[in-house]
Amino acid sequence: MNLEGASALVVGGAGGFGEATVRRLAEAGAAVLIADLAEEKGKALEADLGSARVRYLTTDVTSEESVAAAVTAAQELGDLRVSVAVHGGPAAARRIVNRKGEFYPLETFKRTTDIFLGGTYNILAQSAAAMSRNEPLESGQRGLVIMTASIAGFEAQVGQSDYAAAKGGVISLTLAAARDLAPAGVRVMGIAPGTFFTPAFRMSEEEAQAQWGTGVPNPKRMGRADEYAGLALHIVHNDYLNGEVIRIDGALRFGI
Repeated sequence: MNLEGASALVVGGAGGFGEATVRRLAEAGAAVLIADLAEEKGKALEADLGSARVRYLTTDVTSEESVAAAVTAAQELGDLRVSVAVHGGPAAARRIVNRKGEFYPLETFKRTTDIFLGGTYNILAQSAAAMSRNEPLESGQRGLVIMTASIAGFEAQVGQSDYAAAKGGVISLTLAAARDLAPAGVRVMGIAPGTFFTPAFRMSEEEAQAQWGTGVPNPKRMGRADEYAGLALHIVHNDYLNGEVIRIDGALRFGI
């Protein structure tokens, strides 16, 4: 898919994966709408890349109205051809039942799944609806939605029940959505990152590497946000990738 003259929506675009993806898509010729709750970071990225081609909009993934506004804003920049759901949210480790015999509340579980699974569906559905009204490209494609899963959706660690359930849902959604949207010419792909260094760690890369990077088989380090973004851009350009979740994890498999 050629992005010249098209627009892209990156939800979570002010975060680590998101910023790298915004930069890659802009370099490839797309106008990009950065949708995020992190206003300061989003506006700084907008200013850095130039507001004529890159815009920021405050967006809440759990709100239909907020995501609809982001989709509309992206369409104002050009035909919406790519949408990337890479937003973050709460993911604190907690066991279903703690050592005192107390379970963690349903509301907490639902909040995590609402953001990571419900929010992803919200972005997918509204982006795909807008893309379905695009004129098809020479390849017959009208658009692409990339959803972010996690290797925790395949093999969760202790304390990840809500996060794993949400990311496992994203994994299952990928093929179902790709088949649903095939008649519209909209592809759906997933990316499942392993252990990546992003600003969310709130420590230096050296500290994070020493704690988590040594457990990665090869290369023996944490992933870098631009490696996620590079894979996203490859998916954009390869029309035959559809309905699959690609792990990007250095062969890491989570243990207990």
